[in-house]
Amino acid sequence: MKKILSIAITSVLMLTGCSDFLDEDLKSSLSPDNTYTSTHGFEVGVTGLYEFARSEWNTWGGSDNAFTHGAATPYEILQIGTDLAVTGHNDGTLQIFDNLSYTPLTGLINSFWKFGYGLVANANQILEYSEKDVKWDKPTDKIGFQAEARFFRAYGYRYLVYLFGDVPYVDKVEDKFRVDFTRTPKAEVLNKMIEDLEFATANLPEDPDKVMVGRLTKWAAEHMLSEVYLMAGMPDKAEKAALDVINSGKFSLMKNRFGKEKEQAGDVFADMFRENNQNRTSGNMESIWVMQLEYNTTGGGGESDDWTKRAWVPKYWQLDGFVIADSLGGRGLAQLTPLTWWINDENFYDQEDIRNSEYNIKRNWYCNNPESEKYGQKTEITETLWTAGQLCPALTKFFYGVIDRGGDEGYGGNTKDRMKFRLAETYLLLAEARMQQSDLSGAAEAINIVRERAHAKAIIADQVTVDFLLDERIREMAGEELRRFTLSRLGKLKERTLKYNPRAQMEDKHLLWPIPQDVINSNTGAEFPQNPGWEQ
Repeated sequence: MKKILSIAITSVLMLTGCSDFLDEDLKSSLSPDNTYTSTHGFEVGVTGLYEFARSEWNTWGGSDNAFTHGAATPYEILQIGTDLAVTGHNDGTLQIFDNLSYTPLTGLINSFWKFGYGLVANANQILEYSEKDVKWDKPTDKIGFQAEARFFRAYGYRYLVYLFGDVPYVDKVEDKFRVDFTRTPKAEVLNKMIEDLEFATANLPEDPDKVMVGRLTKWAAEHMLSEVYLMAGMPDKAEKAALDVINSGKFSLMKNRFGKEKEQAGDVFADMFRENNQNRTSGNMESIWVMQLEYNTTGGGGESDDWTKRAWVPKYWQLDGFVIADSLGGRGLAQLTPLTWWINDENFYDQEDIRNSEYNIKRNWYCNNPESEKYGQKTEITETLWTAGQLCPALTKFFYGVIDRGGDEGYGGNTKDRMKFRLAETYLLLAEARMQQSDLSGAAEAINIVRERAHAKAIIADQVTVDFLLDERIREMAGEELRRFTLSRLGKLKERTLKYNPRAQMEDKHLLWPIPQDVINSNTGAEFPQNPGWEQ
């Protein structure tokens, strides 16, 4: 998408409540009526969908952003308050998700509702206008744009059903002001998502080498379809969808060093997360869909997009003997610090597992200030420093390149694109699907393909459990997957959070977020019940 001017000119519906389903916030003087009249107009509009989708990471926004959460930690709140991490940063917005003290009035809960429905509304508008009198360049244009729009509609609902459960299903542009929406059962929404993704799978391009970098293919749709089938309790279909991607011949796990830094010290797992190594153009054949977030690049992200580079890196620069350096992850804020049960357990990773190498988890910290007497000396990680977020093991997959890319080492945007779907996760979805069908040998086979690349020991069928799979997803996908989603799908959110996270005293009500109170208050024409346990 880097060759397309990234402007969201579609009608961005910022849902502050159900009564706002019709509110329009046009991002330019253009409107749908004078834009969606030709292939070019739909190209611009669909580009807006890509921009809106990657706004899931957007923090404080900007004048040209399609959507903004208006807070610093949108991505982090879907990781924290689980079995994965706590915060080492004194940020009130994040702390309430760390200790689960959020409420129906919490701003980021409202913003994710807006994000999901904003994406749905934009997709609906493209779908509606594509059925009107349009000057298409090619006969296939119409169905191609519809396939992209339907993928993104399902993508928006994916957030909504994971976080809120039953939500209103809206598949058209509402031409009348409404305050009478009702909650559609989650199972019905999932069936609609499946219809959209099956359509996308059938009509998106097949060859990832013949689409623009970052553009969707049928394989991205089928990867997500596998996950949604699992959500809907259809493991046999989930297995087939995952196998379709795996057996397509288009992708492969990266097993050999690649990229510009392949001759430097490191390993292939670390290579995937080095700058400029996320897209197929770098030789990365594992990426199925890559969100284009590279900062200060046409069609990339802005300085408020994806601040994950600060989340997993400790505040080492506060300690005597250290200065901010890109080789140490830049200006880390320890918004997420890993829980000790997994990252400090010597048995969690096999001895030869490269995912636990120094190139992927930084455990040794040496003073780097040449003007300090401590220069070159090792600073040991202590419980006090870990709790304060000043020093702890750090996932180097989020060491986001050079700190001067944006001219601001403290707050500049991400310098890397983001692998949203990659083949290793497809194998883990396959394992999940087989496990749900009691095919433990098949599940072990799928997991072992991922473990073989990591140089970890093979497992046998008797070792396959939901908990083992969730542990394996940490080893492979920590910080990439939305941990809350994975735990929710596998029915382990409460159990594992209580077991591993002493800060998050999770109750049944926390299995879903509360419906934003603004939504309930504004929907005066029909009953709109709150999620259990969150009633005022």
